[in-house]
Amino acid sequence: MNWTKIIEDAIRFIEENITEELTVGRIAQEVNTSAFYFQKGFSMLCGYTVGEYVRMRRLSLAGEELTSSDIKVIDLAIKYGYDSADSFTKAFTRFHGNTPTDVRQNGASIKAFAPLHIKLTLDGGKTMEYRIEKKPAFKVMGVSKIIDYGNGYSTIPKFWDEVFASPANKIMGVYGVCLDDEIKGDQFRYMIADDYNEDLATENGYEVKEIPAHTWAVFPCKGAMPQALQSVNTQVFNEWLPASSYEIAAGFNIEFYTDEKKYALGAQDPEYYSEIWVPVKA
Repeated sequence: MNWTKIIEDAIRFIEENITEELTVGRIAQEVNTSAFYFQKGFSMLCGYTVGEYVRMRRLSLAGEELTSSDIKVIDLAIKYGYDSADSFTKAFTRFHGNTPTDVRQNGASIKAFAPLHIKLTLDGGKTMEYRIEKKPAFKVMGVSKIIDYGNGYSTIPKFWDEVFASPANKIMGVYGVCLDDEIKGDQFRYMIADDYNEDLATENGYEVKEIPAHTWAVFPCKGAMPQALQSVNTQVFNEWLPASSYEIAAGFNIEFYTDEKKYALGAQDPEYYSEIWVPVKA
Protein backbone atom coordinates (compact mmCIF):
# COMPACT_ATOMS: atom_id res chain seq x y z
CA MET A 1 0.00 0.00 0.00
CA ASN A 2 1.43 3.38 -1.01
CA TRP A 3 0.47 5.04 2.25
CA THR A 4 2.56 8.14 1.52
CA LYS A 5 0.66 8.78 -1.71
CA ILE A 6 -2.67 8.29 0.06
CA ILE A 7 -1.77 10.97 2.62
CA GLU A 8 -0.44 13.29 -0.10
CA ASP A 9 -3.64 12.90 -2.14
CA ALA A 10 -5.76 13.45 0.97
CA ILE A 11 -3.92 16.67 1.86
CA ARG A 12 -4.29 17.90 -1.71
CA PHE A 13 -8.04 17.15 -1.64
CA ILE A 14 -8.42 18.95 1.70
CA GLU A 15 -6.63 22.04 0.42
CA GLU A 16 -8.68 22.13 -2.78
CA ASN A 17 -11.95 21.80 -0.82
CA ILE A 18 -11.07 23.59 2.41
CA THR A 19 -14.29 25.63 2.51
CA GLU A 20 -16.51 22.63 1.70
CA GLU A 21 -17.89 20.05 4.15
CA LEU A 22 -15.00 17.69 4.85
CA THR A 23 -15.81 14.52 6.78
CA VAL A 24 -13.34 11.71 7.34
CA GLY A 25 -15.59 9.44 5.30
CA ARG A 26 -15.65 11.80 2.33
CA ILE A 27 -11.86 12.29 2.32
CA ALA A 28 -11.20 8.55 2.75
CA GLN A 29 -13.56 7.76 -0.12
CA GLU A 30 -11.70 10.25 -2.31
CA VAL A 31 -8.39 8.47 -1.68
CA ASN A 32 -10.02 5.02 -1.92
CA THR A 33 -9.28 3.68 1.53
CA SER A 34 -11.09 2.75 4.74
CA ALA A 35 -12.18 5.71 6.85
CA PHE A 36 -10.97 3.96 10.00
CA TYR A 37 -7.46 3.23 8.70
CA PHE A 38 -7.18 6.57 6.94
CA GLN A 39 -7.99 8.46 10.14
CA LYS A 40 -5.67 6.32 12.23
CA GLY A 41 -2.82 6.41 9.70
CA PHE A 42 -3.16 10.15 9.14
CA SER A 43 -2.92 10.97 12.84
CA MET A 44 0.07 8.69 13.40
CA LEU A 45 2.02 9.90 10.37
CA CYS A 46 1.10 13.58 10.57
CA GLY A 47 0.76 14.17 14.30
CA TYR A 48 -2.80 15.55 14.03
CA THR A 49 -6.21 14.02 13.58
CA VAL A 50 -7.91 14.87 10.29
CA GLY A 51 -10.37 17.14 12.10
CA GLU A 52 -7.58 19.01 13.91
CA TYR A 53 -5.68 19.52 10.67
CA VAL A 54 -8.74 20.83 8.80
CA ARG A 55 -9.68 23.13 11.68
CA MET A 56 -6.19 24.65 11.98
CA ARG A 57 -5.84 25.15 8.24
CA ARG A 58 -9.22 26.91 8.10
CA LEU A 59 -8.40 29.19 11.03
CA SER A 60 -5.00 29.98 9.55
CA LEU A 61 -6.58 30.93 6.22
CA ALA A 62 -9.29 32.89 8.00
CA GLY A 63 -6.62 34.90 9.79
CA GLU A 64 -4.89 35.74 6.53
CA GLU A 65 -8.17 36.76 4.93
CA LEU A 66 -9.14 38.89 7.93
CA THR A 67 -5.96 40.95 7.61
CA SER A 68 -5.94 41.22 3.83
CA SER A 69 -9.59 42.03 3.06
CA ASP A 70 -12.63 43.83 4.43
CA ILE A 71 -14.78 40.68 4.62
CA LYS A 72 -17.28 40.71 7.49
CA VAL A 73 -16.55 38.39 10.41
CA ILE A 74 -19.92 36.63 10.00
CA ASP A 75 -19.17 35.97 6.32
CA LEU A 76 -15.75 34.65 7.26
CA ALA A 77 -17.32 32.40 9.87
CA ILE A 78 -19.80 30.92 7.39
CA LYS A 79 -17.12 30.50 4.72
CA TYR A 80 -14.96 28.38 7.01
CA GLY A 81 -17.74 26.21 8.42
CA TYR A 82 -18.93 27.95 11.59
CA ASP A 83 -22.60 28.42 12.43
CA SER A 84 -22.22 31.83 14.03
CA ALA A 85 -19.83 34.72 14.49
CA ASP A 86 -19.64 33.86 18.19
CA SER A 87 -18.49 30.24 17.68
CA PHE A 88 -16.02 31.42 15.05
CA THR A 89 -14.64 34.13 17.36
CA LYS A 90 -14.10 31.60 20.16
CA ALA A 91 -12.26 29.18 17.86
CA PHE A 92 -10.29 32.01 16.23
CA THR A 93 -9.19 33.34 19.62
CA ARG A 94 -8.11 29.91 20.89
CA PHE A 95 -6.00 29.37 17.78
CA HIS A 96 -4.51 32.82 17.20
CA GLY A 97 -4.44 34.13 20.77
CA ASN A 98 -6.31 37.29 19.73
CA THR A 99 -9.91 38.07 18.77
CA PRO A 100 -10.85 38.97 15.18
CA THR A 101 -11.61 42.50 16.42
CA ASP A 102 -8.14 42.89 17.96
CA VAL A 103 -6.53 41.67 14.78
CA ARG A 104 -8.49 43.94 12.46
CA GLN A 105 -8.71 47.09 14.57
CA ASN A 106 -5.54 46.95 16.65
CA GLY A 107 -3.15 45.07 14.41
CA ALA A 108 -2.81 42.14 16.83
CA SER A 109 -0.74 39.22 15.61
CA ILE A 110 -2.05 36.01 14.06
CA LYS A 111 -0.58 32.54 13.66
CA ALA A 112 0.13 30.69 10.43
CA PHE A 113 -0.38 26.95 10.01
CA ALA A 114 1.10 25.83 6.69
CA PRO A 115 -0.18 22.85 4.67
CA LEU A 116 1.57 19.57 5.36
CA HIS A 117 4.09 18.36 2.78
CA ILE A 118 5.35 14.79 2.67
CA LYS A 119 9.13 14.49 2.44
CA LEU A 120 10.95 11.27 1.65
CA THR A 121 13.45 10.32 4.35
CA LEU A 122 15.66 7.26 4.66
CA ASP A 123 14.24 5.16 7.48
CA GLY A 124 13.28 1.59 8.23
CA GLY A 125 15.78 -1.21 7.92
CA LYS A 126 14.01 -2.86 10.85
CA THR A 127 12.45 -6.29 11.07
CA MET A 128 8.80 -6.66 11.97
CA GLU A 129 7.29 -10.06 12.59
CA TYR A 130 3.88 -10.92 11.13
CA ARG A 131 2.03 -13.74 9.43
CA ILE A 132 -0.82 -13.89 6.90
CA GLU A 133 -3.74 -15.99 8.06
CA LYS A 134 -7.22 -16.69 6.69
CA LYS A 135 -9.96 -16.81 9.30
CA PRO A 136 -13.63 -17.76 8.85
CA ALA A 137 -16.42 -15.42 9.89
CA PHE A 138 -17.17 -15.35 13.61
CA LYS A 139 -19.37 -13.45 16.05
CA VAL A 140 -18.34 -11.51 19.11
CA MET A 141 -20.33 -10.01 21.97
CA GLY A 142 -19.43 -7.26 24.39
CA VAL A 143 -19.66 -3.60 25.28
CA SER A 144 -18.47 -0.61 23.31
CA LYS A 145 -17.60 3.05 23.68
CA ILE A 146 -17.04 5.94 21.28
CA ILE A 147 -13.33 6.89 21.32
CA ASP A 148 -11.57 10.03 20.08
CA TYR A 149 -8.71 9.20 17.71
CA GLY A 150 -6.46 11.82 19.26
CA ASN A 151 -6.38 10.24 22.73
CA GLY A 152 -7.16 6.58 22.04
CA TYR A 153 -3.95 5.35 23.64
CA SER A 154 -5.02 6.84 26.99
CA THR A 155 -8.81 6.43 26.73
CA ILE A 156 -8.97 2.76 25.74
CA PRO A 157 -7.00 1.42 28.76
CA LYS A 158 -9.29 3.49 31.02
CA PHE A 159 -12.32 1.93 29.31
CA TRP A 160 -10.94 -1.56 30.07
CA ASP A 161 -10.49 -0.55 33.72
CA GLU A 162 -14.08 0.74 33.87
CA VAL A 163 -15.54 -2.45 32.39
CA PHE A 164 -13.59 -4.82 34.64
CA ALA A 165 -14.26 -2.73 37.75
CA SER A 166 -17.99 -3.38 37.34
CA PRO A 167 -19.29 -6.22 39.59
CA ALA A 168 -21.83 -7.07 36.88
CA ASN A 169 -19.20 -7.62 34.18
CA LYS A 170 -19.00 -11.13 32.69
CA ILE A 171 -16.80 -10.27 29.70
CA MET A 172 -13.36 -11.90 29.78
CA GLY A 173 -11.84 -9.51 27.23
CA VAL A 174 -10.60 -11.87 24.53
CA TYR A 175 -10.85 -9.15 21.86
CA GLY A 176 -10.59 -5.41 21.48
CA VAL A 177 -12.41 -4.55 18.26
CA CYS A 178 -11.99 -1.16 16.55
CA LEU A 179 -15.08 -0.53 14.42
CA ASP A 180 -15.51 2.00 11.63
CA ASP A 181 -19.20 2.86 11.96
CA GLU A 182 -18.81 5.97 9.78
CA ILE A 183 -19.16 8.11 12.89
CA LYS A 184 -18.75 11.73 11.89
CA GLY A 185 -15.73 13.53 13.21
CA ASP A 186 -12.56 12.24 14.81
CA GLN A 187 -14.06 9.22 16.53
CA PHE A 188 -14.49 5.45 16.22
CA ARG A 189 -16.26 2.71 18.17
CA TYR A 190 -14.17 0.40 20.35
CA MET A 191 -15.63 -2.88 21.60
CA ILE A 192 -14.34 -5.09 24.44
CA ALA A 193 -15.57 -8.52 23.44
CA ASP A 194 -15.61 -12.30 23.76
CA ASP A 195 -16.63 -15.05 21.38
CA TYR A 196 -20.42 -15.04 20.97
CA ASN A 197 -22.55 -16.94 23.48
CA GLU A 198 -26.27 -16.53 22.80
CA ASP A 199 -27.39 -17.06 26.39
CA LEU A 200 -24.86 -14.66 27.90
CA ALA A 201 -25.46 -12.06 25.19
CA THR A 202 -29.23 -12.14 25.75
CA GLU A 203 -29.03 -12.28 29.53
CA ASN A 204 -26.66 -9.32 29.78
CA GLY A 205 -27.84 -7.28 26.81
CA TYR A 206 -24.43 -7.36 25.17
CA GLU A 207 -23.84 -5.89 21.73
CA VAL A 208 -23.23 -8.47 19.02
CA LYS A 209 -20.98 -7.99 16.00
CA GLU A 210 -20.26 -10.41 13.18
CA ILE A 211 -16.68 -10.31 11.91
CA PRO A 212 -16.66 -11.40 8.23
CA ALA A 213 -14.28 -13.99 6.85
CA HIS A 214 -11.02 -12.27 5.93
CA THR A 215 -7.37 -12.67 5.24
CA TRP A 216 -5.52 -11.05 8.14
CA ALA A 217 -2.02 -9.75 8.73
CA VAL A 218 -1.37 -10.93 12.29
CA PHE A 219 1.21 -9.05 14.36
CA PRO A 220 2.42 -10.69 17.60
CA CYS A 221 2.95 -8.45 20.64
CA LYS A 222 5.01 -9.55 23.63
CA GLY A 223 5.29 -7.61 26.87
CA ALA A 224 3.37 -5.66 29.48
CA MET A 225 0.09 -4.08 28.44
CA PRO A 226 -0.87 -1.66 27.03
CA GLN A 227 2.62 -0.50 26.04
CA ALA A 228 3.61 -3.63 24.10
CA LEU A 229 0.49 -3.62 21.93
CA GLN A 230 0.53 0.15 21.41
CA SER A 231 4.17 0.02 20.31
CA VAL A 232 3.44 -2.62 17.67
CA ASN A 233 0.31 -0.74 16.59
CA THR A 234 2.41 2.37 15.95
CA GLN A 235 4.91 0.31 13.94
CA VAL A 236 2.10 -1.12 11.81
CA PHE A 237 1.06 2.36 10.69
CA ASN A 238 4.44 4.08 10.60
CA GLU A 239 6.52 1.28 9.09
CA TRP A 240 4.60 -1.76 7.83
CA LEU A 241 1.66 -0.17 6.00
CA PRO A 242 3.72 2.44 4.10
CA ALA A 243 6.12 -0.25 2.85
CA SER A 244 3.70 -3.15 2.37
CA SER A 245 2.19 -4.35 -0.90
CA TYR A 246 -1.00 -5.30 0.94
CA GLU A 247 -4.09 -3.10 0.95
CA ILE A 248 -6.59 -2.69 3.78
CA ALA A 249 -9.62 -4.88 3.12
CA ALA A 250 -12.11 -3.56 5.70
CA GLY A 251 -12.72 -0.73 8.13
CA PHE A 252 -11.81 -2.35 11.43
CA ASN A 253 -9.03 -4.15 13.22
CA ILE A 254 -8.88 -6.58 16.10
CA GLU A 255 -6.74 -6.92 19.20
CA PHE A 256 -6.51 -10.50 20.50
CA TYR A 257 -5.61 -11.12 24.14
CA THR A 258 -4.49 -14.35 25.81
CA ASP A 259 -5.61 -15.30 29.33
CA GLU A 260 -3.62 -13.14 31.74
CA LYS A 261 -4.11 -15.76 34.50
CA LYS A 262 -1.49 -17.88 32.75
CA TYR A 263 1.20 -15.30 33.52
CA ALA A 264 2.82 -14.62 36.89
CA LEU A 265 2.27 -10.86 36.60
CA GLY A 266 -0.90 -11.04 34.54
CA ALA A 267 -1.14 -8.53 31.68
CA GLN A 268 1.87 -6.70 33.16
CA ASP A 269 4.12 -9.74 32.69
CA PRO A 270 7.08 -9.21 30.31
CA GLU A 271 6.10 -12.48 28.61
CA TYR A 272 2.43 -11.58 28.15
CA TYR A 273 1.27 -12.34 24.59
CA SER A 274 -1.30 -10.50 22.46
CA GLU A 275 -1.90 -9.88 18.74
CA ILE A 276 -3.10 -7.22 16.34
CA TRP A 277 -5.15 -8.43 13.35
CA VAL A 278 -5.39 -6.21 10.26
CA PRO A 279 -7.71 -7.29 7.40
CA VAL A 280 -5.79 -7.21 4.11
CA LYS A 281 -5.93 -8.04 0.44
CA ALA A 282 -2.89 -8.51 -1.79
